[in-house]
Amino acid sequence: MSEDTPTPDDTAIRQLDEDTVARIAAGEVVERPASAVKELLENSLDADADSVDVTVEAGGTELIRVADDGHGMSEADLRAAVRQHTTSKIDGLEDLESGVATLGFRGEALHTIGSVSKLTIRSRPREADGAGTELVYEGGDVVSVEPTGCPAGTVVEVADLFYNTPARRKFLKTTATEFAHVNRVVTRYALANPDVAVSLTHDGREVFATTGQGDLQAAVLAVYGREVASSMIPVEADGDELPVGPLESVTGLISHPETNRSSREYLATYVNGRAVSADAVREGIMGAYGTQLGGDRYPFVVCFLDVPGEAVDVNVHPRKREVRFDDDDAVRRQVDSAVESALLEHGLLRSGAPRGRSAPDEARLEPGGSGSGGRPAAAGPGRRDSSSSSDRSTSRAPGADASDPSSTDADAVDSPAADAESTPAPSNSGGGTQADDRPIEPTADGSPATDSTEDVAANAPLDSSATDAERAVEPSDRVAEPAAGPDSSSDGPARRDEGDSSRRFSGPTEQRTLGGEAANGEAPEFDSLPSLQVLGQYRDTYLVCESPDGLVLIDQHAADERVNYERLRETFADDPAAQSLASPVELELTAAEAEAFESYRDALARLGFYADRTDDRTVAVTTVPAVLEKTLEPERLRDVLTSFVEGDREAGAETIDALADEFLGDLACYPSITGNTSLTEGSVVDLLSALDDCENPYSCPHGRPVIVRLEAGEIEDRFERDYPGHPG
Repeated sequence: MSEDTPTPDDTAIRQLDEDTVARIAAGEVVERPASAVKELLENSLDADADSVDVTVEAGGTELIRVADDGHGMSEADLRAAVRQHTTSKIDGLEDLESGVATLGFRGEALHTIGSVSKLTIRSRPREADGAGTELVYEGGDVVSVEPTGCPAGTVVEVADLFYNTPARRKFLKTTATEFAHVNRVVTRYALANPDVAVSLTHDGREVFATTGQGDLQAAVLAVYGREVASSMIPVEADGDELPVGPLESVTGLISHPETNRSSREYLATYVNGRAVSADAVREGIMGAYGTQLGGDRYPFVVCFLDVPGEAVDVNVHPRKREVRFDDDDAVRRQVDSAVESALLEHGLLRSGAPRGRSAPDEARLEPGGSGSGGRPAAAGPGRRDSSSSSDRSTSRAPGADASDPSSTDADAVDSPAADAESTPAPSNSGGGTQADDRPIEPTADGSPATDSTEDVAANAPLDSSATDAERAVEPSDRVAEPAAGPDSSSDGPARRDEGDSSRRFSGPTEQRTLGGEAANGEAPEFDSLPSLQVLGQYRDTYLVCESPDGLVLIDQHAADERVNYERLRETFADDPAAQSLASPVELELTAAEAEAFESYRDALARLGFYADRTDDRTVAVTTVPAVLEKTLEPERLRDVLTSFVEGDREAGAETIDALADEFLGDLACYPSITGNTSLTEGSVVDLLSALDDCENPYSCPHGRPVIVRLEAGEIEDRFERDYPGHPG
């Protein structure tokens, strides 16, 4: 070796010891108690078990016990099973690439779970007589192996999870949240395997138990309750019934649109029997429901996709939660088509406006209007329901911000509040609506307008001879008069289309306040906000204002949400108003909701929801909160429970006050001004004044920005005002 050759002692890079490597790897596979439950449950199902009993204590942090009557293991099998990368399910790369038929295949579960817990396995093969074997594996080391009496099958006990990795244990959430994750995992596999009797017990109380008789409807009844089970309809599509794509069949159960929740929790989707999350599948399902669901509501779904192994990759996520398809768009179309066909067959899809919804009244910025005391006339762009499944499948799924054409469902925050912004509020105005959910504007002769020339009107400039009521409607939102007939004048849509574009700005330009007085045009002074001169709205969603040092954009929904949130917080800080019901209202809960109810009863009372159990799955609501002069429906209790669990899951909230605050943030969203709502200058100034009084006017309760500033220098740079020789 030459003098210039470095020795191992000369480098700071070193080989990690096996124990450290094992614990790092365990963090990828075992993130929380539910991760361990998932791995063990998959092993039981792969072992051809007819029954699987899952027991957890303290949400799984103290004990996890999974017992099955599957094939069982011999002593030699047990010794090999706890070694790293050992499995009986695949032989090599060829099996992995041709499609994995089993739920487990990496050979990591028992080894990694045992490296961060105290693991005990008792097992006896079905065909073996006599005693079985007990193996104790603690912190990555085999402590003992000895004979033991046990039934055929396997029992795995995981005690003190993360006892030797305190940093990971420290970041676990509350018991209720950790159990919610466990319940979700066990529920998913119970629904995927109705021929296996699956039970779940938490802290000595049975949460649910399926019969194992192969009846999917019965499995849904066990985990979701009678109300949900009775609303489910079958989905069955295969072969020529599906559009071209990789899926061989789409089967399962979906709920009536009226039976829904505010969370995606109950969208259970499976690929070749594996419970997975896939955007293409979810978007296909939601696209099929179209506008039959509000933007913040999700159905109950148990959907099974069969796909050739070579068309899907299951090895793209450390915990096998996700899969990758060869053709996501084709999968989306196929799922959309199958679900839509089932809904149509049962008469649950409409081609018109959503149930009970119409476009909101919108006061346009332009003055005028007849018969309304000088106030602007109302107009309302609503969501359009396409009757084509292919059109719906490419539309924005619920959860996306309606004001942002580039947003997708994957970008949305997974909470009811984030979704509610894009949901049109119910209209208080009379009159009919079109299929696209907009109020029908009458024509000059009083007859309803049709949408046959809608596209023409959308691009037409305003006619200077139009009435005030007509001028109050923006060109992009106007509904054209019927096509010219024998009695039609030459002043039809075609003539307007040929008009001078400069006429678009004809007519009065004076802005008015909400009360109808002429706006003085002065920039209001604020304490927290900069001095702002309101210029108008962009896409009826963002306020455009001029400040002393540039341009300011304000998200009107986020601003109003912040205002409402701080008002609610102030109200609930003293004594939340509550309304007693004339008679108790009974609500049936799912297994997950029923378990959460026990944990969050005090938090519910803190908000004004008082309810008592009548049986394991039913509560009787006696008092509901009165919020912003409205009384919440008793059914909202389910959404509150979801909000608590979801908020705890994301933010680690552990106190009653913190949980209540999470819900207030969601609640503030519902009465807030939505996107696609036109405002008068007066209402804009009122909103800005209220925002200025807020403790934090710069973000909504969910953390989204309220204000975006564009400094004058940035604008000048974008227009290259410093170009050499430019006079300024």
